[in-house]
Amino acid sequence: MHIADSHDLIRVHGARVNNLQDVSVEIPKRRLTVFTGVSGSGKSSLVFGTIASESQRMINETYSAFLQGFMPTLARPDVDVLDGLTTAIIVDQERMGADPRSTVGTATDANAMLRILFSKLGQPHIGSPQAFSFNVASISGAGAVTMERGGTKVKERREFSITGGMCPRCEGRGNVSDFDLTQLYDDSKSLREGALTIPGYTMDGWYGRIYMGSGFLDPDKPIRKYTKKELHDLLHKEATRVKVEGVNVTYEGLVPRIQKSMLSKDREGMQPHIRAFVDRAITFATCPECDGTRLSEGARSSKIAGINIADACRMQISDLAEWVSGLDEPSVKPLLGKLRHTLDSFVEIGLGYLSLDRPAGTLSGGEAQRTKMIRHLGSSLTDVTYVFDEPTIGLHPHDIQRMNDLLLRLRDKGNTVLVVEHKPETIAIADHVVDLGPGAGTDGGTVCFEGDVTGLRTSDTVTGKHFDDRASLKSEFRQASGALEIRGATANNLREVDVDVPLGVLCAVTGVAGSGKSSLIHGSIPAGEGVVSIDQSGIRGSRRSNPATYTGLLDPIRKAFAKANGVKPALFSANSEGACPTCNGAGVVYTDLGIMETVATTCEECEGKRFNASVLEYRFGGRDISEVLDMSVAQAEEFFGDGDARTPAAHKILERMDQVGLGYLRLGQPLTTLSGGERQRLKLATHMGDKGGVYVLDEPTTGLHLADVEQLLGLLDRLVDSGKSVIVIEHHQAVMAHADWIIDLGPGAGHDGGQVIFEGTPADLVASGKTLTAQHLADYVRA
Repeated sequence: MHIADSHDLIRVHGARVNNLQDVSVEIPKRRLTVFTGVSGSGKSSLVFGTIASESQRMINETYSAFLQGFMPTLARPDVDVLDGLTTAIIVDQERMGADPRSTVGTATDANAMLRILFSKLGQPHIGSPQAFSFNVASISGAGAVTMERGGTKVKERREFSITGGMCPRCEGRGNVSDFDLTQLYDDSKSLREGALTIPGYTMDGWYGRIYMGSGFLDPDKPIRKYTKKELHDLLHKEATRVKVEGVNVTYEGLVPRIQKSMLSKDREGMQPHIRAFVDRAITFATCPECDGTRLSEGARSSKIAGINIADACRMQISDLAEWVSGLDEPSVKPLLGKLRHTLDSFVEIGLGYLSLDRPAGTLSGGEAQRTKMIRHLGSSLTDVTYVFDEPTIGLHPHDIQRMNDLLLRLRDKGNTVLVVEHKPETIAIADHVVDLGPGAGTDGGTVCFEGDVTGLRTSDTVTGKHFDDRASLKSEFRQASGALEIRGATANNLREVDVDVPLGVLCAVTGVAGSGKSSLIHGSIPAGEGVVSIDQSGIRGSRRSNPATYTGLLDPIRKAFAKANGVKPALFSANSEGACPTCNGAGVVYTDLGIMETVATTCEECEGKRFNASVLEYRFGGRDISEVLDMSVAQAEEFFGDGDARTPAAHKILERMDQVGLGYLRLGQPLTTLSGGERQRLKLATHMGDKGGVYVLDEPTTGLHLADVEQLLGLLDRLVDSGKSVIVIEHHQAVMAHADWIIDLGPGAGHDGGQVIFEGTPADLVASGKTLTAQHLADYVRA
């Protein structure tokens, strides 16, 4: 054997990232390796935090220092030996950026190719590709240009114009915002009396002082007595430099200022009080000028075979692929070939039901992940390591087989495929399995099993024991106590759907990906009065956030400490007055070394405890605040449950965290170290405290191990038995089998779906055997 052919293993020795405990594994190259284990056992830490991270870091180091300055600086993982790495291509579950200007087309380069196509073939010809871009505005100008020519200065008149495709009315957003002025100010008051009712615009704050001291407005006159000019200056005046209290500042009307500061952000990313204000004060309507297409009249006037670019982007991608296949123009043959390949990849991967104008932020985690896969399908690269994070998320059992075929095709081209996965259907196709555990958090981080799937089945690990678990159909079903009537639902692809969703039971809404489940439930049962909606959006949090801050647990703990010691609650926050002054409450000091990785060293002043030394002298129940934050959820539940430290408000939150299976998490653990499944359950625990009789859960089994699904089903049962109504949008057969009522949508995705094709009990669904869901559920319960 040639020595070059002997490097057929990726060797990892002594990995200690997050909760890994000196893990050593050898992974075969050019094979499909699946990593299993309960949620939080260390799978992502090994695959993403160690192998993929080091591969990316080493590739980045091959670039010049100048280029590295523009790249994210990655730290070297805490591992002794990493051998045999190849270039890693990471396809993770990160949701696509929810920028209002980002669509499926812009995120996948399909729009870029369509713009070139229309600029070449569209009639009438209106300009370059940017004339079809809703992110480029049309501008023109003229002026004198001074140049030196032959030693003398010459002035010449120059004109320029840029033809963009942006709709001038909505500025390429597709919708226009209308302000309810009564929510911006109280017109019976003057500015000095606090007329502005916008969050953060107090008169002693900076914004209030700018409006009062600008000279454009009379601070002592009630707003209802303003002249037309004063009202225009208050609401719409364009940015103007003024001097207020001796400082040069920019004065701007309320409307443009709110548009820039609040409306440019994604709604989900806003703070709760800002979101409430935006919902109250601003209404969004489809732009009347472009009819929501985002494009100018000129861009919409240019057509190919009777279709303009807006029509093309609105089509279902499977239909658009057919339309592009029908175009035969030798002058743009390479472009048509690439565009056809991209659109066919959408269809092949099961996303043919999307349209290119769908906002990227509305894609689910699974859809976003499959959209990222598109650029790798048909790639001629080999000997690459592809790293996938639960590629079956959001997929109906019918679609999982298609995903499995894609993973095997990538492997058969000579690539190493590493997959973090919980679904037995995907684990079953693995050439090699690495099972981590035995538990989660500090109870995990070790390799419990390495070998093939047959060996895993007979092993004594948690995954091995649960691998062939099958939930059986219930023989008795709860009776509905009422019904939520949905009539004439038409959101997205729904076709005048009428359905009664039963209350007081566990109701599962099923159907293939893209059949209209989320459109029906989220579109017809909005979160609000009496409805607690827990969707798939990821939880946001920086390295300063932890389970205690995210769940609101820290508030009752701080108040209890403050009351017991007779001091302010703010002292017990590492983000406020109690923070260690050296590290500002981070526990570590970061040293930025430019293109090299940032070095984090434990703070010498507080020894990583994050608090000022004087704060740690205050005790509650015999513990200081840093010791409390170092407890696990289970320990803290006991601590705050009885005795001197009894705090009912804190105990209630801890109880909910324990119920969703997070008893092992430390209260002060940074949110950035939590796995996808742990974050999903933390979100569930937080919302379980919300007041409401109807719970709407969107795929709560995401990121959950087979053993954790049992615990989730127990939790759902307890919710229903306590008098709540639970509606679950779900693909997992165990949840379907456990439900009292199933609403199945389909029969297909996109315009082939959008209809209710079955309503009834799981037993009736299996007996009918007509729908795709029925066939897969029947196979599951009989297996």
